[in-house]
Amino acid sequence: MLLTKESDYAIRIVRALKDGNKIRARDICEEEEIPEAFAYKILKKLERANLVHVSRGTRGGCVLVKDIGELSLYDIVLAIEPEFSITHCMRERCSRHTKESPCAVHMELRRIQNLLEKELKSKSLKAILAKEKRV
Repeated sequence: MLLTKESDYAIRIVRALKDGNKIRARDICEEEEIPEAFAYKILKKLERANLVHVSRGTRGGCVLVKDIGELSLYDIVLAIEPEFSITHCMRERCSRHTKESPCAVHMELRRIQNLLEKELKSKSLKAILAKEKRV
């Protein structure tokens, strides 16, 4: 599981929209090297999560709904993968891990899942992208 190609592309889409300007999906795809058919599917998910607004037509385009300073990588990944987890047993009831018989592997994977989520939430996209400009 971890981060899928779809999550990677979603992060790229949000990065392209970071300045708050309306940008055509086709231009985002060009700039961020994302296949157009895949981008539209991702944009729908981002729109359902109220992160992006997409308008169609000759004056259409995509725009961020939230300020880039309020968004984390976790917000974007969760919009694409609502059941984001590193293994299936983090999402579903794990038959190997019960109160009566704790599973050491499950507990370690849960610890890692929690750390991953904490790190994905730790910085805003604005803070992350500010480092990009300095290079």
